[in-house]
Amino acid sequence: MAIVGMGALGCGIADLLARAGVGMLTIVDRDVVEITNLQRQTLYTNEDAAAGLPKVQAAQNRLLAIDPGLTVRSHAVDLTHLNVNQMIEKSVQVVLDGTDNFATRYLLNDLCVERGIPLCYGGVIATRGMQATLTPNSDAETGACLRCLFEEPPPAGTTPTCDTAGVLGPAVSIVAAAQATDALKILLGHQHLLSRSLLEFDLWSNQRRRVDLRGSKRVDCPCCGVHRKREFLSGRNGDEPPHLCGQLAVQIPGNPSGTKIDLESLAQRLASHGRVTGSKVFVRLEQASALPGWKNAAVITVFADGRAIVRGTEDVSQAKGLYAKLIGM
Repeated sequence: MAIVGMGALGCGIADLLARAGVGMLTIVDRDVVEITNLQRQTLYTNEDAAAGLPKVQAAQNRLLAIDPGLTVRSHAVDLTHLNVNQMIEKSVQVVLDGTDNFATRYLLNDLCVERGIPLCYGGVIATRGMQATLTPNSDAETGACLRCLFEEPPPAGTTPTCDTAGVLGPAVSIVAAAQATDALKILLGHQHLLSRSLLEFDLWSNQRRRVDLRGSKRVDCPCCGVHRKREFLSGRNGDEPPHLCGQLAVQIPGNPSGTKIDLESLAQRLASHGRVTGSKVFVRLEQASALPGWKNAAVITVFADGRAIVRGTEDVSQAKGLYAKLIGM
């Protein structure tokens, strides 16, 4: 099994699967542990945050303390179309989604369709959660992929993120438990027990519903339909963000669709993360101190089309990680 993203969901999933005795886990994450993670990311400690450990390293240490017989393959990388086949081995039977950005989530969907393996999708923001297990290529009735349901990821800057909206820990526990349970059903050969539905809930308002996904497979799906493009797996969905030569900065591309960001709303969401300035054409966030592993304090300038300049690092992975946390990606 492979868990991509070792944030809140990844921690919950990994802990449950390790204690269930799965025997082997592949874990992938590009980030380091920060003190603000501890409210919801249950595998980590204050010591991990103080040391700025890569999340996969801290997670591996904790998982092996739970079960010394567990084999953990950890990859502290930014997962892209260039390395996804290397990081997620051919032996992986199911992929579990613990990601914090849409680009990686859609990349995983492409990969799972390509290989014909299940994707255990999950997401939590604020007090709301969603979960579904997708089995692409199984049959016309139950074989929908993520892009059959949500054809395109939302434009950057148009949705809240964990860092701007927060995450309620109990909501994470529900989604992670559902994902881990479905993974165990698949591993034990009981795929027929999957619910074939999308779970949506809001713990704060006590709302809950299940959407029947049977019959949702689309013949015109851009990933699994008759004209299979799989832009995310091929890299055709966009170029890798470049670092800006001599500027200690990385440029993040804008929204390909041309969708504009509500800069005023974005400025309000970012206000608790540093000094925010801007105008009608941009919003700039200046953080007070350097993040672990950064050369300088981060300064992010976001334009109305979603394009951003992230200053304080030349590391593309670091810049993308901060952009995904604060702006959405």
